[in-house]
Amino acid sequence: MRTILSGLAFVATASALTLSGAAQAQDAPFAGQIKARQGIMMYRAIQLGTLGAMAKGEVDYDAAAAQKAADNLLSAVTIDTSMLWPAGSDSAADPTSTALPDLWAEGAEVAPKGKAMVEAATAMQAEAGKGLDNLKAAMGAVGAACGGCHKAFRKPN
Repeated sequence: MRTILSGLAFVATASALTLSGAAQAQDAPFAGQIKARQGIMMYRAIQLGTLGAMAKGEVDYDAAAAQKAADNLLSAVTIDTSMLWPAGSDSAADPTSTALPDLWAEGAEVAPKGKAMVEAATAMQAEAGKGLDNLKAAMGAVGAACGGCHKAFRKPN
């Protein structure tokens, strides 16, 4: 009997959480997508923080840590996130988003900016573990690729 009651309690709790999530999703139609893409951006920022701190001399260069961060960065920038960027998930429609509506405008040139990020991260992956000078040399392209999209399509902090 106790097992049946435990099972029923689990089903009731799961149902309540599901309904709660569904109600929340109706309040903010793209909340999940926005949160997911912000999480991916945060993950990228953590990897870049590791690489940048070494490049700036804020922490000692560590080839293994640099390589790991560069590997992770490349993995993060090659994830297909297209389903996380639906039109209407911009800062004008949802204040939790920092994406500007211009991102979805005709001719926004988003694809070349994404390609530049993949190319920069690929170069970083090839160089990060080979020495501090190589890491520093690769940082410029990564920074430019990040800024290329953020300056055009992200609401200033």
